[in-house]
Amino acid sequence: MNDILFDASNAAYAQDLYERYAKNPDSVPEAWRRIFKEAALTQEAGLLKPEALGGNGRYAPPVAPPAPPAVAPSVPAPAPAAAAAVAEAPPPRTAGAAAAAPVATPTLDEHLLRVVARGTSFVQAFRDHGHQLALLDPLGSEPPGHPQLDPEFFGTSMEELERIPSSVVLGPDAEGSLASELRLLQQVYCGSMGFQFEHLEDPVRAQWLWDAVETRQYTQSLTEREKIGLLQRLTETEGFEQFLHRTYLGQKRFSLEGTDMLVPMLDEAIREGARDGAEQVVLGMAHRGRLNVLTHIVGVPYESMLASFEGAPRKALGAVEAGTGDVKYHHGASGTYLLEDGSDVAVRLAPNPSHLEFVNPVVEGMARAEQLEFGDQNVRSVIPIVIHGDAAFAAEGVVAETLNLARLAGYRTGGTIHIIVNNQIGFTTEPQEGRSTRYSSDLAKGYDIPVLHVNADDPEACLGAIRLSMAYRAQFHDDILIDLIGYRRHGHNEGDEPAYTQPRQYEIIRSHPTVRALWAQRLIDEGVVSEAQSEQMKDDYTARLRAVQEVLKADDSAPPPPEPGDEAPRSDVPVLPWAELAELNRKAFSWSDDFTVHPKLVKQLERRVEGFGPEARLDWAHAETLAFASLLAEGIPVRFSGQDAERGTFSQRHLVLHDAKTGSEWVPLQEMGGARFEVYNSPLTETAVLGFEYGYSVAADRDLVLWEAQFGDFVNVAQVILDQFISSGATKWDQHSRLVLLLPHGHEGQGPEHSSARLERFLQLCAEENIRVAYPTTPAQHFHLLRRQAHTLPEHPLVVMTPKSLLRLPAAASPAAELSEGRFQPLLDDPVQQHHRERVRRLVLCSGKFYYDLSESELRSQASDVAIARVEQLYPFPGEELEDLVRRYPALDEVVWAQEEPRNMGALSFVGPRLRVVIPRTIPLRHVSRPERASPAEGKAQDHNAEQARLVHDALVTLEGR
Repeated sequence: MNDILFDASNAAYAQDLYERYAKNPDSVPEAWRRIFKEAALTQEAGLLKPEALGGNGRYAPPVAPPAPPAVAPSVPAPAPAAAAAVAEAPPPRTAGAAAAAPVATPTLDEHLLRVVARGTSFVQAFRDHGHQLALLDPLGSEPPGHPQLDPEFFGTSMEELERIPSSVVLGPDAEGSLASELRLLQQVYCGSMGFQFEHLEDPVRAQWLWDAVETRQYTQSLTEREKIGLLQRLTETEGFEQFLHRTYLGQKRFSLEGTDMLVPMLDEAIREGARDGAEQVVLGMAHRGRLNVLTHIVGVPYESMLASFEGAPRKALGAVEAGTGDVKYHHGASGTYLLEDGSDVAVRLAPNPSHLEFVNPVVEGMARAEQLEFGDQNVRSVIPIVIHGDAAFAAEGVVAETLNLARLAGYRTGGTIHIIVNNQIGFTTEPQEGRSTRYSSDLAKGYDIPVLHVNADDPEACLGAIRLSMAYRAQFHDDILIDLIGYRRHGHNEGDEPAYTQPRQYEIIRSHPTVRALWAQRLIDEGVVSEAQSEQMKDDYTARLRAVQEVLKADDSAPPPPEPGDEAPRSDVPVLPWAELAELNRKAFSWSDDFTVHPKLVKQLERRVEGFGPEARLDWAHAETLAFASLLAEGIPVRFSGQDAERGTFSQRHLVLHDAKTGSEWVPLQEMGGARFEVYNSPLTETAVLGFEYGYSVAADRDLVLWEAQFGDFVNVAQVILDQFISSGATKWDQHSRLVLLLPHGHEGQGPEHSSARLERFLQLCAEENIRVAYPTTPAQHFHLLRRQAHTLPEHPLVVMTPKSLLRLPAAASPAAELSEGRFQPLLDDPVQQHHRERVRRLVLCSGKFYYDLSESELRSQASDVAIARVEQLYPFPGEELEDLVRRYPALDEVVWAQEEPRNMGALSFVGPRLRVVIPRTIPLRHVSRPERASPAEGKAQDHNAEQARLVHDALVTLEGR
């Protein structure tokens, strides 16, 4: 029987249809539904019965079978007779035709079933593989093709399919023969666009996309007015690049030429987004085409852009920003995009370093922050659009990390429009040298993202691709990707000779007309414009740029004086009255009567409320929770994410409670009122998540944004985000952030990867008060530090070395009264010796956890002439406070910097020169540390213990070499 229903060429397809039928009968053609209803037929054919079918082989319907969603009302109606160019082809089908009501057939004809099965397989082959026959390359390379795109593969022919009504396979709304419908499908799926939807797990989305593509709802022909408008836009896009090329020969600009349609596509995306309620578009992109996008989409004036080439600092792009600045093709900008009806959409292009795709998560974070600006997240209001390079998209891991965030609760943005500006080359690297997949976009398939490939030389197809993408986002609030396949007219930059490495490709490109020339010729052939009108457009635009340039050359006024540096930090941290702190404590550790906290945890949390008074000893997590609660009560939103941040890596935090009986969640800080509180466990990654939180903090108004590493060591995976964004974003791009990094740090004998957050690397990045670095020793200090960060201007990121063993160390607990009194102290004196300063001969300076190794040591009692002071803030370095402290010890013979990290790590190389500045030359300055190491810590516990003991002894009793 299986040779009647299907053969070896489509057996897998028949089984797949059977699986779809089991989930939703309407998702398969009527002919197949009739077959699958007959249990005997399917069993005899050898199909495996899906779990969704009942025991008798009959369909067991779900509670509410999903129906294909309606097309967004803002989408224009499809143009009539879209397939008129195909001889004898039927008119386009309407949306939902494939899922229309069945037409009864009285008998099952075996021959008919065989032909229908093979015809159905052929239809599906175009949907699944038509992109491999599509004409996607503007340079004319042959598409690879696919064997299933030939009827012979299925054992049939177009003549045989001509005798089958298309309605048998495609529903009653389909007209003509199945062969004529297949010719139409070939035109749809194998023209200037290719589609990859076969990987989608959701049949509703796949059906919606098939209907959208096959009915051509989004690829309708342009009106005459729209055609002329597109010609004008291409004139500006191409003319801008050519003017810069002629006028500033050899200057880098990373031209868009070859993928010029990117600008009209962004125009269309903004217009479509505005129809769906968008108020802002957040863009991210690397270098190629960036200047064009800044000018024509963001709205940077021509005067500012040309000034950056003319060397006129007073008016150049980014010239008014303080700091060192950056090259013009790294800069971001914000502007307003005016629509034809007089309304506007805010457009923001994020700055981007040469690290290409690393801006992707930054854009996502910025978009989410903007969507949450007024409380509840409005994903329609802000649309993220990320523009990728073909080589980078396939090769850089941050791309996959960012795609993974798209559907996670704490990182959703309601769908991102991804556009690959596909030059078919990476600098000098051929695609087959830079990726192991057919398309540069193939990574997206693993994240259930639809992919549209489009020939960059077909303007109407490009606009259709962006309309379809915007409609998909509006419908499903999910990501979609456009692979804009073009070429690169010049080298990687305009000083590069590409023919050295791609001689044949560039021989083709040199003679290949631009997309503007192709579009102009088409309009001339159609009689829409004359050749003279087309040339006049070009001349007028060039004259416009020339006039701007002449004004710049005539302006010889002197540049303004240098911008002053950042003003001194201003911190207006409100005092927290005790009564208010006590009330916050009660709310922060409360839950409803019907919520069951885990028995092992409930006593721990109840202790934080019972007996809460000024003398109560607070551990680290307790003080941290109260810091968050106090900020929320003051109207400051808090966003906290990290690897196991909800509970805490060391089971100390418990900001999210889980009902021991039902598993339901309770977040007390979200129930206490006040500002928005978000807390999320981040995926086990650092680069994309930290980039996301940075972007969020940049766009957020007053939010305190925190990210915690599971162990501080892991942050080194995000080195690009630290170097290129967090530490230098302000001085390069005037991009300010109050992001907080919480990095568990300290030598506890847990080996090289669980000891060091690489404090030395952060201190190497410190300059111009760009970031703040602290290593506090008490919960109260941590409490005040977080509150200060939320209230201090100007904003700077804060890096905190946080504890592990100190989380529950009794000696490290703080009296509750210290939270409602005082403030963060960058330097703490010895609490014992500050009353006996005249006897102190050695002052030991340290930070963080090592203080307790020293102060709790049994050797401490033998060192009556030693004082131990703590440098709680390493940058900005508290030089004045330290100088004042040293003066208070009149009998000092020496000052020692003591750390547990190796000599070439930790704070030593940073604080050493600064200590020498503030400590009198008459007082010797020494250090205690592990010797220089390639690895930060020992791997064996006994080695660790021995080394820690030596350090404590050397700091308190003797020093090596004395």
